Amino acid sequence: MAFPYMEAVVGFMILMYIFETYLDWRQHSALKLPTLPKTLEGVISQEKFEKSRAYSLDKSHFHFLHEFITILMDCAILVFGVLPWFWKRSGDFLVYLGLSAENEIVHTLAFLAGVMIWSQITDLPFSLYSTFVIEARHGFNKQTVWLFFRDMIKGIILSIIIGPPVVAAIIVIVQKGGPYLAIYLWGFMFVLSLVMMTIYPTLIAPLFNKFTPLPEGELRDKIENLASSLRFPLKKLFVVDGSTRSSHSNAYMYGFFKNKRIVLYDTLIQQCKNVEEVVAVIAHELGHWKLNHTMYSFIAVQILTFLQFGGYTLVRNSKDLFQSFGFDTQPVLIGLIIFQHTVTPLQHLVSFGLNLVSRSFEFQADAFAKKLGYATPLRAGLVKLQEENLSAMNTDPWYSTYHYSHPPLVERLAAIDEPDKED
Repeated sequence: MAFPYMEAVVGFMILMYIFETYLDWRQHSALKLPTLPKTLEGVISQEKFEKSRAYSLDKSHFHFLHEFITILMDCAILVFGVLPWFWKRSGDFLVYLGLSAENEIVHTLAFLAGVMIWSQITDLPFSLYSTFVIEARHGFNKQTVWLFFRDMIKGIILSIIIGPPVVAAIIVIVQKGGPYLAIYLWGFMFVLSLVMMTIYPTLIAPLFNKFTPLPEGELRDKIENLASSLRFPLKKLFVVDGSTRSSHSNAYMYGFFKNKRIVLYDTLIQQCKNVEEVVAVIAHELGHWKLNHTMYSFIAVQILTFLQFGGYTLVRNSKDLFQSFGFDTQPVLIGLIIFQHTVTPLQHLVSFGLNLVSRSFEFQADAFAKKLGYATPLRAGLVKLQEENLSAMNTDPWYSTYHYSHPPLVERLAAIDEPDKED
């Protein structure tokens, strides 16, 4: 008797939904607490706390509804055989157009086109409500309906341009890869990731946002001096118009080798009136670079990608696996989708582990900035960002441990305030 792969996957999905809903309930209870954590008393204003609490509870209520509908849809798609039905219908559509459904690349692209249309239709109501109701209600949304749909259309066009050659290459590699399939797939994805990391900030991101050089002045001088003191090869320093879409703030850096760039959201500069606070945030980001966190994360992703492809090569020819999900053929893309479903338990464990590592990196980057003498402005900057972004002030320890890639503010402030210890 064949193993019931599909039933096992659905069962695990339901178990994970129950577990994560329990964590969401714990976090929801923490968000309802009427008082600030003791560490933040006198640090965060009561007005900001009340606004943060209302915003977080709004998002929490919406999250419960969204996750419930999502699990219903995901389970229904698997249990009622929607994927194999959709695969057959996409083949019929090709025949109707006078094309051959036997061409796996063309058949796969037709299938993905239908999936993209379906996902856009089902995701749109949630995106609209989140953006134009919740975010707007709490003063964060700055984009118009036209800008929202223009961004969506640009994203679809980019998918149509980039997706087909990537999908075609993956199918050809799997069909001709032989015993070294996992290596070839990993090599292709490795090169693709490098290409995307190169072209995204220079060609794709400017399609959605405007990047301008940071004007001459005290802020630019201090950031350049800091980068120079750390031997960070800063080539360009940009400000991005994040305020055209949201009042949330951020900063990041990118680039290879000697061609590094730093990008500041204009909202970050607006919110942190004190120049030292912005520089402290950049010192934190530079800490990630100096401590090789980006490199370690990239290597970890590559190892996990290779292991995933190695696992896929072991099951891609399993007829029982495909038949369990309702397929009488073994298309490459379908095999990848099914494999992703079957390794979901491992993915949850890996995600949890990566979050633990990420939180450790954040503490290290904070300590790095503190060592450079930015303890006070970093503390002030983190508080300011927490206030202005209305981030959750009260967090459940189980929820944050499982979900958060960054430590809660209370923990970060405690670490910054802790006296330095000699090794």
